[in-house]
Amino acid sequence: MIRSDVVGSLLRPPELKAARERAERGEITPAVLKQIEDRAVDEAVRLQEEAGLDVVSDGELRRYAFFGHLIDALDGFDKFGGWAIPFHNEEGERLVFKRPVVVEKLRWRRSMCGEELVYLRARATRPAKVTLISSQQAAAYYDPEKSAGAYPTRDAYLADIVDLTRREVEELVRLGCGYIQVDAPQYAALLDPELREGYRKRGSDPDRLIDACIEMDNAVIGRHSGVTFALHICRGNNQSMFYASGGYEPIARVFTRSRFQRFLLEYDDERSGGFEPLRAMPEDRAVVLGLVTTKKPRIETVDELQARITEAARIVPLERLALSPQCGFASTMEGNRISAEAQRAKLHRVAETARAVWG
Repeated sequence: MIRSDVVGSLLRPPELKAARERAERGEITPAVLKQIEDRAVDEAVRLQEEAGLDVVSDGELRRYAFFGHLIDALDGFDKFGGWAIPFHNEEGERLVFKRPVVVEKLRWRRSMCGEELVYLRARATRPAKVTLISSQQAAAYYDPEKSAGAYPTRDAYLADIVDLTRREVEELVRLGCGYIQVDAPQYAALLDPELREGYRKRGSDPDRLIDACIEMDNAVIGRHSGVTFALHICRGNNQSMFYASGGYEPIARVFTRSRFQRFLLEYDDERSGGFEPLRAMPEDRAVVLGLVTTKKPRIETVDELQARITEAARIVPLERLALSPQCGFASTMEGNRISAEAQRAKLHRVAETARAVWG
C-alpha cells in the first residue's frame, strides 16, 4: 500500500512562470514552452523521488491551475470570464479568483492528461498518479446568462462534462494508468455551515447536492479493475488562502456511497474538525491523512505527526491509513506562500514520518 502520498501540484519554478507569460504574449513558441515544462517536470520527479515518496505526480506544472487540464483540452470555455470566488485566511486577507465559464457547446480537442501521464511515467521510477477535477467542481463554470446559448440548463452542461471526463478516464486506463485522483473541493462548500446556508437561501438543498456529486463521481470513474481511484477533498487552496471550514460530518456519506477506494482528506488545522466522521469509512477503504500543511512554512515534526496518526488509528486501523500534505502546493500558477525549500522539507517529512510509522 502507498503510505506516503502527494496531492498533486508543486510550486512552479520562476523560469516556468516567466515562460508561460511569454508564451501567452506570443514571445515564444508552444514548442519552446514545452521544452521548459519538460525540464520543470523532470525536476519535480527528482524532488519527489529524492524525498522518498511512494508515488509521484508531474506537479501539475503544465497547467495554469489545478483544473487547467479540462479548460485547455476542451473547446467551449472562456478562460477568465466566469464568476469570482472569494478566498481568505486567518489574518483577514482576501483575494478574488476569476473562474472559467462555458460559452459554447463543449468539444473534445485532445486528451486532458494523456501527455502528462506518458511523460511522467517515462521519467519516474515510483508509481505515477494523475489528477482530474470532479464534475461538480466544473458546475461552477456554468453561468445562467453567459452559458445559456450553449446549454439551456446546468444539468445539460454537466451531462457533457460527465461524458467527456469518463472518456478521459477510459483513455488513461487504456494507457496503463494505475492511480487516478479526483479533486473535489466543492464538497467543502457542502460541509461549511455558512456555505450550506447560502445554498439553502438560493433554493438548493445541500444534501441533495451531495447525492448528485456522488452520483456524477461514480459515473465518471466507472468500474476498472486494477486501477486505484482516490477522492481528494480540501477546503480551498489559493495563495495560502481557503474558502471553507468545518468537519466532515455533513458529507460523511460520500465515504459509503461513492466507489472511491482511497480518500485524501485535509486535516492540517482546526478548520478541518476531528477524526470522528471517519467512523463512517467502510472497512475496504483507505484514508490518507493530510496532516502536513502546504499553506504555511513551518515544518511539522515527526513526533507531532505520529501523535495525530495514532489518534486517527483509534477510529480507522493503522493498516488502512497513509500520510500526505493536505493539498497541493500550487493549486494556481501563483502558488502558496512558502518557499521551494519549505516544500522540499515538507515532502521529505511526509516520507520520513511514513517510514517511522509503517516501516
